[in-house]
Amino acid sequence: MSSALGIEQRCILECTFNEGVVDNGGRALLLVKLRKSVNTDAETAEVWIDTGFTGDLVLPASAIESLELELSGSVDATLADGSEVALSTFSCLIEWFGHVKSLEIIANDGECPLLGVGLLLGLELRIDYRNLQLELTPAKKEGVSVG
Repeated sequence: MSSALGIEQRCILECTFNEGVVDNGGRALLLVKLRKSVNTDAETAEVWIDTGFTGDLVLPASAIESLELELSGSVDATLADGSEVALSTFSCLIEWFGHVKSLEIIANDGECPLLGVGLLLGLELRIDYRNLQLELTPAKKEGVSVG
């Protein structure tokens, strides 16, 4: 899957599954493990943190093909430019903070895999642009859970 998503060498060397990097373009990058089903091996994907995206995960069509995900439906979406489109959704599992979580991934025609606010709820995201690092940890508030 790394070829489908173009994982940067720096992220391979420095990212873990709760720590990431900031690239030269200022994008916050994190590695996630995705799988088609509980009976398939997980594949690692590099995603961009996008706090303007209210869903869980958007993947390029090439990554969805690589994972051999099954079409599950569609969703109406409003893009950043204000245009409205219908986008295909695919069922997928993500390994997320010690849990396997079922997701409906949105497909796009672009090259940018995006991790949105839906997966960030209940977590603390720290982005350090000076040191080009990010950290994603469970929130320290009581009553907030991840998974």
